Amino acid sequence: MASQPVRTDLVIIGAGPVGLFAVFEAGLLGMSCHLVDNLDKIGGQCAELYPEKPIYDIPAVPVCTGQELIDRLTRQIEPFEPQFHLRQQAEKLEPREEGGWRVTTSAGTVFEAPAVVIAAGAGSFVPRRMPLPEAAAFEDRSLFYVVRRREDFRGRDILVAGGGDSALDWLLELEPLAGDLAIVHRRDEFRASPDSVARMRSLIEAGRITLHIGQIVGLEGTDGRLEAVRIRNPEGEIRHPCDTVLAFYGLKMELGPIAEWGLDLDRNHIRVDTAAFETNLPGVFAIGDICTYPGKLKLILSGFHEAALMSRKAFTYCFPDKRLVFRHTTSSTDLQKKLGVA
Repeated sequence: MASQPVRTDLVIIGAGPVGLFAVFEAGLLGMSCHLVDNLDKIGGQCAELYPEKPIYDIPAVPVCTGQELIDRLTRQIEPFEPQFHLRQQAEKLEPREEGGWRVTTSAGTVFEAPAVVIAAGAGSFVPRRMPLPEAAAFEDRSLFYVVRRREDFRGRDILVAGGGDSALDWLLELEPLAGDLAIVHRRDEFRASPDSVARMRSLIEAGRITLHIGQIVGLEGTDGRLEAVRIRNPEGEIRHPCDTVLAFYGLKMELGPIAEWGLDLDRNHIRVDTAAFETNLPGVFAIGDICTYPGKLKLILSGFHEAALMSRKAFTYCFPDKRLVFRHTTSSTDLQKKLGVA
């Protein structure tokens, strides 16, 4: 027998930083929220891909790691008691005859709500894997696509593969911890920030990092334990001894079932208006990296702004007979009571 639908004001698809802040903005207006995420923990990319990577562009927070940002957002929304449904993918979005929407997940959970918010980043991110037949045997033992804990790599002889921000960020972060450290990239031009490139080149000149211009063509080792990497460069092929490879070839994004929901898509992004970040489906909103509009900036702070405006339009779907009164948390006793600070 099927379980009864979960009824709530907002179903938020995605529990990354923008989805979490949407709970805060919705909570201030009295809306209850259930969040669905296909990861096994809240936090989205911040928690999954760069929990220890520093973030510098959150207003009034000079620096925090990805995990610290998620921890702070989690504390901020505690008064609103959001409910999380993890390890589940939102698979179906269907209109209800009486109005509102029905969302069904891969686990069979059914939600019914007046409004739905898609805050799924840019969909489900999957690292681009090393295109070598032997690579799978080394993955998660000697070959990694994500750094979850810096300490796990202390004393290791590391080869970083890639030329973007992630590759250089982790190269610089791990330099004080690694035994031997090298980087391989197909050309002597890097897509990372100029500051990171300058710092890397300084360490190369100081002999603390080795730079290989070329491409990995083979992995050597037994039982998942890496011993060396073969690199093809303009002069031929060399053998670089190491016990760890961190491969940052970028991420491929999979929109998944969302692509079949009848949304107005621009490639892998959802078109929205800029007054409320509503999609072409009334009562369905998209915020964060997954939405697109003229002038869109893919920044966390932009997603926070989108969440604030979205919540005010969502209020009209959840409480059509109520008047929305704009209030500030600094002066509203009612809002302060909701936050538990009055």
